[in-house]
Amino acid sequence: MQVYKCGGASIATPERMRELLPIIQYGGQPLVMVVSAFGKTTNALEAVVQAANEGRKEEALRKIAALEQAHNDYAAGLLGPEGLAALAPRLNEFYTEMHWAVDEGGIQPGDYVYDQIVCIGELLSTSILDAFLKEQGYSCCWVDARDLIRTDNNYRDPEVDFNFSREQVRQKLLPLLQQHSIVITQGFIGSTADNHSTTLGREGSDYTAALLAAMLPAQSVSIWKDVEGLLNADPKLFPNTVKIEEITYHEVIEMAYYGAQVIHPKTIKPLQNAGIPLHVKCFLDTRLKGTVIRDTTDTFVYPPLIVLKKDQVLLQVTSRDFSFITEENLRNLYDIFHAQHVKINLIQNAAISLVVCVDNREDKIRALAEVLEKDYKVLRNEDVQLLTIRHYTPSVMEELTKGRVILLEQKTRQTVQVVVK
Repeated sequence: MQVYKCGGASIATPERMRELLPIIQYGGQPLVMVVSAFGKTTNALEAVVQAANEGRKEEALRKIAALEQAHNDYAAGLLGPEGLAALAPRLNEFYTEMHWAVDEGGIQPGDYVYDQIVCIGELLSTSILDAFLKEQGYSCCWVDARDLIRTDNNYRDPEVDFNFSREQVRQKLLPLLQQHSIVITQGFIGSTADNHSTTLGREGSDYTAALLAAMLPAQSVSIWKDVEGLLNADPKLFPNTVKIEEITYHEVIEMAYYGAQVIHPKTIKPLQNAGIPLHVKCFLDTRLKGTVIRDTTDTFVYPPLIVLKKDQVLLQVTSRDFSFITEENLRNLYDIFHAQHVKINLIQNAAISLVVCVDNREDKIRALAEVLEKDYKVLRNEDVQLLTIRHYTPSVMEELTKGRVILLEQKTRQTVQVVVK
């Protein structure tokens, strides 16, 4: 049994979806396919969320209409009349769910509204793929991931209840794999005990694939992307990237922790715990070897692994009464950051101040600052970037920071992190 994760680029057009057929045949069966929303759907849904949360309901509805038309056109370009007619009721059901969620804008918390709307992208794309494979003669079955993955109600960044979800997978998913050669489900989404939708974070489809693989369990997970394998840096940001053929779980989880977008930060843990290898493959050419991620590897010398997190804010938190930032103050500050759901990407403390680098989420930072300013003075540097180089060399460090102002620097034997402007 294998688990495939197919990202939005692999199904960006009806032609791309058709080109999945050789990939499906390549993998053998039974097969669980975890699929993202196609193309830029998630970005478009986020624009709907913003309009809804800001009270611009008519604008949100216009954007929904455009999304509906795009998905209807996509399906029409892929399916015959009978397949299209059979699919229509399910698509309409999800369109209605989107409309209901827009009505919650300005009433419910913004993150809750976000999850109810953005989750629809994966539900639509997988429904179309299911209809297409059935039309091609495959024995396949569609499953709503919200019936499998149980989370808490920390919307946009929930914790998964692994034990409950595993029971759901074994009760609902395993029997389907005995009846069908392919099961199609969604990445990125889950639900609370009250059946409210949740999203697992951007790139969360990788995490879903890893969770399902560990819960089944599967022999391997393959993530199908538009690159030849795992690279040492984002080719859109850095020239002369190097492909990595083999890498350990430990190295990848370090990269993910520092913000690399290739693998979701939570993906590696369930795979490592279950000893399941992860393959990063190219959907454009199945003959390419790709990258395998596993417990040990023969590759001992890595190139510099480079991660750049843009749109960061550097906060300096200073005690108003000049008390030292020692254990008691640190515990208090950590509790505040945790309560405000602000993740710290880099931290450094001095005698009476704490400096942290965080994602630029203005709503969360504003709420955080209001709490902190009761006892601390808060200063900020905006429009900064966090550069991490693992297995760095002095020449690479010099090259990547040339012409930039370094606001903060931390080094260990293997890793250097700098906040630059």
